[in-house]
Amino acid sequence: MDIATLLGLIGGIAVIGSSIVLGGSMGTFLNVPSIAVVVGGTFMVTLAQISLAEFLGSFKVAGRAFKHKSVPPAELIEEAVALANTARREGILALEGKEIVDPFLESGIKLCIDGHAAEIVQKMLSKDINLELERQNTGITMFKSIGQAAPAMGMIGTLIGLVQMLANMDDPKSIGPAMAVALLTTLYGAVIANAVALPIAAKLKAISNTERLNKLLILESISGIQDGVNPRVLQQILTTYLPESMREEALNAGK
Repeated sequence: MDIATLLGLIGGIAVIGSSIVLGGSMGTFLNVPSIAVVVGGTFMVTLAQISLAEFLGSFKVAGRAFKHKSVPPAELIEEAVALANTARREGILALEGKEIVDPFLESGIKLCIDGHAAEIVQKMLSKDINLELERQNTGITMFKSIGQAAPAMGMIGTLIGLVQMLANMDDPKSIGPAMAVALLTTLYGAVIANAVALPIAAKLKAISNTERLNKLLILESISGIQDGVNPRVLQQILTTYLPESMREEALNAGK
């Protein structure tokens, strides 16, 4: 569970809710037609941009923002170097049955054990990376679309409310309450976009970037193991995937 995402979203909504409660009645900010326009309209407009399967699948991808946990690159390097040492001393078949933390690294090692040529292994793993990134990008795009559509639907709802208000100007006392209701849709749209959709899209993008870097590191590891690269040399190659401040520590860890 990624506690930062959960705390951030709940905290942001709590701050908004607290300001509403402290400033007046919560009931003033609840309007079912306004909610229907913003929420329903936003989802329908977003659905029009992608397929139904992609739309529903994107919510599953969104779950990664809350429960995704990546293996630190330094740990991947340490594990890859250990596997390279074993393969160099005992042969690639000695890796069979080894406990490997990362599933992608494990699948790559299994392909090597099965005797596939290096170019085939690289092609299969690269294809896996590209397809996974494409699936993640669909979810990111959808939440960005929600972030763009929600404020627009809020503005549309406000305009509808203003038209209805101006059409009934015979009672001046009703103008204030009617204006407040009209503005609620703008508020709903802004909250959905800035407190929910866009933060989730940004978190999914950050996770996708981290996963891409990890998988490229693993791809390099598999290539080195299969080609019989000296483990120490492989370690030096893999540390280039780390920030410069972490490279010395990673190199010393293998000594």
